[in-house]
Amino acid sequence: MSRVILPAIMLALLSSPAIAGPLGAPQYDPNAPQPVAAPRQNMGGGFIEFLFGDGPAPQRAYPPRQGYEVNPGLNPRGSVFASPGPAPEAEPQRAMNPIYLPQTVSYDGHEPPGTIVIDTPRRFLFLVEGDGKAMRYGIGVGKPGFAWAGVKTITRKAEWPDWVPPPEMLERRPDLPRHMAGGPENPLGARAMYLGSTLYRIHGSNEPWTIGTAVSSGCIRMRNEDVIDLYGRVKVGTKVVVI
Repeated sequence: MSRVILPAIMLALLSSPAIAGPLGAPQYDPNAPQPVAAPRQNMGGGFIEFLFGDGPAPQRAYPPRQGYEVNPGLNPRGSVFASPGPAPEAEPQRAMNPIYLPQTVSYDGHEPPGTIVIDTPRRFLFLVEGDGKAMRYGIGVGKPGFAWAGVKTITRKAEWPDWVPPPEMLERRPDLPRHMAGGPENPLGARAMYLGSTLYRIHGSNEPWTIGTAVSSGCIRMRNEDVIDLYGRVKVGTKVVVI
């Protein structure tokens, strides 16, 4: 059977309309009918069609992955990362009344320059400068039952102080840590000025929106940027009048 088929195949090849050229290579005959390409089949797309097709590989449009948010700018080299889960909503910024921003004001009191005067009812701290002027800062004060008045001096200053809740506070809040190292999350903030031998301090705060309110356990709190400014203007021994 195979001896009959083989001659038949060779006969068919010799009867092809192509004209033999040098070395037997077929030459193009413009009068010969040209084959028409069959409709292109989908071979799976991408790399296979790029190899066997007549054009570049198509760019597939991948739908975004559900539950992922692309966060550009996380890599200094410019790449992006996908973080799992929906993008968290930005916490709304709680605004502070601009009246509590630092400003120079008139002062007609009797305290000498360099004295700190704390006006608890009005939520202001004044640093007397002389010539009828004072630097005024907004503060947070003790909540009802914790406010106090008196005359003290600054006995110690500390930058980014550690926080150790006093026993009285731990009795009210046993869930509080027994010690917290200084830093941006520390409730004493960037600076602290200790008043006399008491537990009270003038200190910064990681909750600037509380300035202008009665919220503390008796300490005087300020914005971090304001307490840093005040800290640089006063020294140990400064008189503090709380009214």
